[in-house]
Amino acid sequence: MKDERVALILKRLKERFPTPKNAGRSRSPFQTLVLTILSQNTNDKNSRKAFQNLSRSFPITPKSLASADEEDIRRAIRVAGLYRNKSKTIKHLAEVVLNNFNGDLTPVLKMPLDQARENLLSFPGVGPKTADVFLLFCGNKPTIPVDTHVFRVSKRLGLCHKDADCEGVRRSLQEIYPPNEYPALHLSLISLGRALCKSRKPACESCPLLDLCPSGRV
Repeated sequence: MKDERVALILKRLKERFPTPKNAGRSRSPFQTLVLTILSQNTNDKNSRKAFQNLSRSFPITPKSLASADEEDIRRAIRVAGLYRNKSKTIKHLAEVVLNNFNGDLTPVLKMPLDQARENLLSFPGVGPKTADVFLLFCGNKPTIPVDTHVFRVSKRLGLCHKDADCEGVRRSLQEIYPPNEYPALHLSLISLGRALCKSRKPACESCPLLDLCPSGRV
């Protein structure tokens, strides 16, 4: 893969989909975990609405949600998909953070990346993508969250092996881009996937990367 093409891909992505200032940094680490759990299998509009509803009902802190009635959490986040499972997960997550970390996730953010990631993956409802979102945007750790859009677009652009799994995609992207570009790369790949490079009927003719994309040229 030529460095020039790799750099040009990111340059055009950033021009077409600029990264908002302070993206992902306006919430506390625990709130980021909660919002990311709410976003699982749910669109942004509904996950944000669920988060807003929850914040109107409770302070979104480990102490508050650990003591909350699960039914009240469920009622608040109903607009989010899988709200029954998510209410149980959020309450359990709050209990774990409160009991194991005294309600403070700062010690996790101070751990080396692999150790922090291992700890997070032991939390209820926290998979690789959620862990990496937390570590990247709350801890400025050098990792790239891979969701369905990042996974699909990276493969179409030839930024990773066609048979790579999510971990393989993550490692490939981290090998070819510098850590200071990880937030912009992650967000712009998602934006491209949502706006143009859709799973079905991608709008290749409107894509700023058409001449750089092996799949688009075909």
